[in-house]
Amino acid sequence: MIAALAIAGHAAAQEGTQELAKQLSNPIASLISVPFQFNYDHGYGPDDGDRGLVNVQPVIPFSINDEWNLISRTIVPITWQNDIAGPSGEQFGLGDVVQSFFLSPVKPTEGGIVWGVGPVFLLPTATDDLLGGEKWGAGPTAVALKQSDGWTIGALGNHIWSFGGDGSRPDVNATFLQPFLSYTTPDAWTFTLNSESTYNWEDDSWSVPVNFSVAKLIVLDKQPISLTAGIRYWAESPKGGPEGIGFRLGLTLLFPK
Repeated sequence: MIAALAIAGHAAAQEGTQELAKQLSNPIASLISVPFQFNYDHGYGPDDGDRGLVNVQPVIPFSINDEWNLISRTIVPITWQNDIAGPSGEQFGLGDVVQSFFLSPVKPTEGGIVWGVGPVFLLPTATDDLLGGEKWGAGPTAVALKQSDGWTIGALGNHIWSFGGDGSRPDVNATFLQPFLSYTTPDAWTFTLNSESTYNWEDDSWSVPVNFSVAKLIVLDKQPISLTAGIRYWAESPKGGPEGIGFRLGLTLLFPK
């Protein structure tokens, strides 16, 4: 009897961690999470410059009523870079913040589709000229996905136009596309393939990194944490952009209700 209860308890705990891990594959899940994502890339500019980037990306859902949620997604980049524009030296500091809001139904559609739409804003918060564009921007953003068994498939996108800022800096007119496919195992391992592509309409150029990552959800003293490691291949990048292989490490704190 005791053994049966222990097995049942273990199965329930495993199911709970799998469900939490699956929610992390949903960009607009009703779950407070705070990811810290480190990215490293090489090959910038004529001197093969380097860039290390930590994105702090809190996701905070707000309940509007029984039918609708508002999800806030913020990307705060903290950057170290060296010679990304020829012999331009080192820079370290805050980049431009991207703030998105998604209005999303509490329940999926009859077909199981989860979706959200809203505005996205670009804030010129960079602490150095080479860490940001010094432009204010805004535009629409949307996400749609479906989860079945352990699978998640979907896409997130936005488009940002600049509307103010330093007139001597290039305008922002960019489309961001993030298709993603992931699988979460019963013991809370998640394997993800995605792209975080950007098309710059000002100079007709693509940035197309293809990412593969592995994540594991663990619980430390009742605190759920997701640990991630991955690699990235630059299938396409603009002139002076990164080349070859990059890598990613991540740690996400989860705060379930």
